[in-house]
Amino acid sequence: MPIEFAQIPANWKQPLYWVELDPSMAGLPTNRQPILLVGQKLTAGKAALDVPIAIGTVAQAIDQFGRGSMLARMFAVLMENNVAHEMWGLPATDPVGGTQATGNITVTSPPTEAGSIHLYIAGQVVVVNVTATDTANQVASKINDAITAALDLPCVSNVVTGSLNQVALTCRWKGQSGNDIDLRDSYKGAVAGEKLPAGLVLTYANSGKFAGGAGTPNFTVPIANLSDEPYEYVALPYNDGTSIDAWSVEFGASDTGRWGWLRQQYGLVFLARRDTYSGQIVWGATNNDAVLTTMAIEVNAPSPVWDWAAAYAGKGARALANDPARPLQTLELAAILGAPKHMRFSITELNNLSGVGLATQRMGPNDLPQIQRETSMYRLNSLGQGDDAYELITTPATLARLIRNQRQAITSKFPRHKLADNGTRFGVGQKIVTPSIIKAELVAQYRIDEFNGLVENTKAFKDALTVERDPNDPNRVNVLYPPDLINQMRVFAVLAQFRLQFDRGVDNAIAA
Repeated sequence: MPIEFAQIPANWKQPLYWVELDPSMAGLPTNRQPILLVGQKLTAGKAALDVPIAIGTVAQAIDQFGRGSMLARMFAVLMENNVAHEMWGLPATDPVGGTQATGNITVTSPPTEAGSIHLYIAGQVVVVNVTATDTANQVASKINDAITAALDLPCVSNVVTGSLNQVALTCRWKGQSGNDIDLRDSYKGAVAGEKLPAGLVLTYANSGKFAGGAGTPNFTVPIANLSDEPYEYVALPYNDGTSIDAWSVEFGASDTGRWGWLRQQYGLVFLARRDTYSGQIVWGATNNDAVLTTMAIEVNAPSPVWDWAAAYAGKGARALANDPARPLQTLELAAILGAPKHMRFSITELNNLSGVGLATQRMGPNDLPQIQRETSMYRLNSLGQGDDAYELITTPATLARLIRNQRQAITSKFPRHKLADNGTRFGVGQKIVTPSIIKAELVAQYRIDEFNGLVENTKAFKDALTVERDPNDPNRVNVLYPPDLINQMRVFAVLAQFRLQFDRGVDNAIAA
């Protein structure tokens, strides 16, 4: 029988016209690529702890995680950078024995003129109007009232009993992440109309940073609850070693990891970390992971790391889903406040940060941070030698796309085939495949990938591609797949070899 049917029985004798459908030659690769935001919720949020939940709007995030929660804010920032992706939230349980971070504002001197205080808390502005006759205690009371009315802030406040010119602020959740809340005023400066009224002096404890928060969530249960659902882009606001190790294992290449041969799920994890240049250099050199990327931010950047991680993941997902091989440089991170001009990393410092496995950002012309280089945390090979195989996250993103394209082609076209040696003579339509047929299919798919800008050098690929039957298992095919990933234009170097005047002989030769 030259044509094999999967459904119509060979012994069917009833007339006349019977059809079965075969989609094996029609389908194109499709893949869900959800974004997962990891963070903490408040008790007012309805979502179950440690269980991922789909979120479609900021209002849903507020309802499920609580207004003013880390996760509600992360979704607000995410949706400023990406509105098209399928989005999920994973609310982790507060750390056992953890403490809440606190901050303090002291009204040291009252105003002598009326005006407005532009107070920035975790990068969110709160405007407080004062009069020329307000006392220090009255200003503190107004600051407290304004903070209390701003329900999306990550902290609550109260006027300190016995020191009525002081406002005490407390993070809404427990853990060291609360220490990343920044306090300041007049971020945009007088040129934008932001300055303290004359006479008014505000003092911020701990140089304007919250302090005293301790503990990080345990991710054993939350990660287990992800099961085998796809989560292509993860925003992780925790950069402590224990948290990074847990997510590195989940997204690793071991037998149990998402990049391993058994699960084949893939994905990238986006983080952010605040520190001095020296601290970033030391920390970066202690990590090594191909699918985790950490954005280095300055100490004096107002926006907290959870906002940065959400923006970085959102904008990265938006671009990589369209084209995983295209560089992310110059993409703006909306809803993020970067460090003031005189407190930013220099271009030399940014270059060195890239060298220790840290992604970099730089303020763009719209006064928004831009992705400068999407470096991964990978630095060393298995023997501890310097290696740039996975230096940029476009590399694993492109590999994931190629593997999925190949998997779709093979599983769609050869789902129930027999296997024979090259040169076997069989009838047209027989569900038989040979190594040469498989090789031809892989080359054809590679040409499509080349046309779509993912790879290059098809001829070299075809020459190096090896497809063979396993010598010890006649039912198994082994493939050596050597894609040449397309590269990116990241550096444009020019030697400007100028002259004050070309030699006359050269001019005459050109004229001739």
